[in-house]
Amino acid sequence: MSANIIPTLRYRNAPRMLEWLVEAFGFKRHAVHEDGKGGIAHAQLTIDGGMVMMSSARDDEFGKVQATPAALGGTTQSPYIIVENVDEVYERALANGAKIVMALEDKDYGGRGFSCRDPEGHIWSFGSYDPWKPA
Repeated sequence: MSANIIPTLRYRNAPRMLEWLVEAFGFKRHAVHEDGKGGIAHAQLTIDGGMVMMSSARDDEFGKVQATPAALGGTTQSPYIIVENVDEVYERALANGAKIVMALEDKDYGGRGFSCRDPEGHIWSFGSYDPWKPA
């Protein structure tokens, strides 16, 4: 059996946040499908071989089970993105107004990383630590 895990996030203003994720974190647009109403039905963003999916928050079947951080008053999960250039991603995030919630630092378990909040409240963690690679 083989599996890939791809986090999925919803945003109140998905078109604006898609642009922000590209500028602030360096994601690349893999696929973007607009919903015909000014929002995003489905988008796939890639970075260093990883992917996240995102869309506009809406009152549909999936929207009944997944809320935005604003609707929850917080968040219940956060993606961890393994990158080789974590210092560069940190500087991009800061320059684009990300709110740092855990400072960039060397980690006791190896690697270097930080966590931040995007403008709609999702938490993102970036680091060079790769648990798949031998220590």
